[in-house]
Amino acid sequence: MPQTPATPDGRLRETLAAVAPGTELRDGLERILRGRTGALIVLGLDDVVEQICSGGFVLDVEFSATRLRELSKMDGAVVLDSGATKILRAAVQLLPDSAITTTESGTRHRTAERVAKQTGFPVISVSQSMKIVAVYLENQRYALEGSDSILGRSNQALATLERYRSRLDEVSGTLSALEIEDLVTVRDVCVVVQRLEMVRRISDEIAGYVVELGTDGRLLELQLDELIGGIGADHDYVIRDYVDLDRSDRTVDQVRAVLADVNSTQLLDLSHIGKVLELPGAGEALDAAIAPHGYRLLSKVPRLPSAVLDRLVDRFGNLQKLLAAGVDDLMAVDGVGEQRARAVREGLSRLAESSILERYV
Repeated sequence: MPQTPATPDGRLRETLAAVAPGTELRDGLERILRGRTGALIVLGLDDVVEQICSGGFVLDVEFSATRLRELSKMDGAVVLDSGATKILRAAVQLLPDSAITTTESGTRHRTAERVAKQTGFPVISVSQSMKIVAVYLENQRYALEGSDSILGRSNQALATLERYRSRLDEVSGTLSALEIEDLVTVRDVCVVVQRLEMVRRISDEIAGYVVELGTDGRLLELQLDELIGGIGADHDYVIRDYVDLDRSDRTVDQVRAVLADVNSTQLLDLSHIGKVLELPGAGEALDAAIAPHGYRLLSKVPRLPSAVLDRLVDRFGNLQKLLAAGVDDLMAVDGVGEQRARAVREGLSRLAESSILERYV
């Protein structure tokens, strides 16, 4: 069988959004299934598709679920535009290159896979006998499921995300207290990054379910947004605090991309995470001391523009110097007047007090 990704992304996710419950195209597919007929649908038309089309007729009419259902009663494929807003061809025979490898057995599915590989457009195959709707895109195959099945899995994933988010909040709070006391080790940073990446992966899986569910996933989407609020920014600030981006000649996005490529087994290994981040002593001494620049705690100060935050870090260099800075010292930074300097000074003081209280009380 062609590759079936556990978590659809990129173009496949866009295609699944086009066939999600609540869309006109999904309504048409459901009508085909209820009518106990099959279908072969190509989402896109260009010169390559034209060359492999034989027979049939040109329509160029507005798309509707009922029209798709009626046209699918005839032998042959239906060709839509890439946005599934128009029906461009109907009852055409598709003749893809027979040299293209396929692992499918049925004629319709073999054709769908070959057309998807040859044209690069998504192809939908509706099986009359097995009542399965499969989406083919390049080398990927994805079988559509009913909302009840997807909701069952998404609720399990949501419960897992809640537990992981709770644990992330705990280790993040511990890191804040350690930063203020200047007691941070490589291990502490790796634990937080590990939890951030775990939460990101689970939330990305749920986001895939939201796409597949369409209008049936609105409540799930609200729950997801509530649980992962601010996670992306925290991830970025931790990296900027501890990774020497200038020395490694990497950007924050590049570091996050490398972390995303780490497999599940490697993610459990704090030493490996330290090596990916290129932290000092990583892989050899997880208990080695390391100091933050101060991005993460400064980001928690209300109404502090990111440009001013960057200038503060550039001026003082690390969190301990920021904590020791007085109002006059802060005012020396471009864009920091007396009112903002006092707000930063008081904000950092409150964060220091609350973090230490949470840690020891």
